[in-house]
Amino acid sequence: QFQLVESGGGLVQPGGSLRLSCAASGLTLDNYSIGWFRQAPGKEREGVSCIRGSDGSTYYADSVKGRFTIARDNAKNTVYLQMNSLKPEATAVYYCVAADYCVTGPISVGDFGSWGQGTQVTVSS
Repeated sequence: QFQLVESGGGLVQPGGSLRLSCAASGLTLDNYSIGWFRQAPGKEREGVSCIRGSDGSTYYADSVKGRFTIARDNAKNTVYLQMNSLKPEATAVYYCVAADYCVTGPISVGDFGSWGQGTQVTVSS
């Protein structure tokens, strides 16, 4: 049984940056795609970014392209999401999930395995 734990959220002003971390245990990052998802109040959960396990290919939702960067550190078994030029609409709970494939955009929560507690990101002045 593997576990993913998110951290790094917080309160940041518009235009600011945050780096989220997804620490994995019980799995090897090369064998899974790791996706970052978010859910804002009253909105669907959506895939924001993903890194494919087999070759490290990265994917981004159109709304974050050019501002967010996903990366992994195999030695630390951790996936990061660097978020720059943050906008108020990025306010949400952010989750990371291991999956067999990458997806961005709206998703069905039930299509993925267990979800962790997530980490809250609030972008506000």
